[in-house]
Amino acid sequence: MSDLVTNKPKFSVAIQSDTYKNLINNTLGDKDRASRFIASISSAVATNPALQECDAGTILSGALLGESLNLSPSPQLGQYYLVPFNDSKRGCKVAQFQLGYKGYIQLAIRSGQYKKLNVLAIKKGELIKYDPLNEEIEVNLIEDEEERENTETVGYYAMFEYTNGFRKSLYWSKSKMEKHALKYSKGYAAHKGYTFWEKDFDGMAFKTMLRQLISKWGIMSIDMQQAVEKDMATINTDGTYEYVENEDETIIEQEEPMEEVVEVQNETTEKEVSMDEL
Repeated sequence: MSDLVTNKPKFSVAIQSDTYKNLINNTLGDKDRASRFIASISSAVATNPALQECDAGTILSGALLGESLNLSPSPQLGQYYLVPFNDSKRGCKVAQFQLGYKGYIQLAIRSGQYKKLNVLAIKKGELIKYDPLNEEIEVNLIEDEEERENTETVGYYAMFEYTNGFRKSLYWSKSKMEKHALKYSKGYAAHKGYTFWEKDFDGMAFKTMLRQLISKWGIMSIDMQQAVEKDMATINTDGTYEYVENEDETIIEQEEPMEEVVEVQNETTEKEVSMDEL
């Protein structure tokens, strides 16, 4: 790994090397799948100038994790992202694996244990009462979709129900979510303008709610455990990983069709989502 970091080969060159091809083939175990993966990730990197500047090993390792979890790197789907960061310790740019909230939903669905799974932005005037002891919420949702979309968000609600009837729910106020973002994102606290919290606060809030809910009380498959463990980490080709954001959060701007992601999120948050619908 040290030689790869020192030489810093471009991804388009490194992906064609025998070392990387063997790593891909050994990880995926299928030559046809490996060929599709190489074509897919090469195309994704070619269209993202910021990723092209990252250490090739971290791009490949992050993408292989996403592939092994059967998640898509497409920003439109929002299942996971490869986010470029400056790593002062390495002296180079690296790609960080970030699981999207829709990735949490997909992994939960595949476990076959969840009958219902929902995350929802609560708008001003909708919340009547939330009882944290009995985990009961009373709301009066705004019926007009356009009016609801334009109304200020005051909190976030997430819930799941197992196939055996067990239920768990969680409600956070907008101010509590703000404090969480300020604590865990240095870029957001400094108002840099480049973080996902600033670009898509609701999307990050949904992810936070699902992570809090599922990691504490949900049934976690092996895939889910692996995804949660390596979320927000830079993954090396030897399988080790480290959390760059808490050490040096100097993100490099990458272009994403965030408006498309937000549009899909708005659609999914205006009704309860059942396993049949996802």
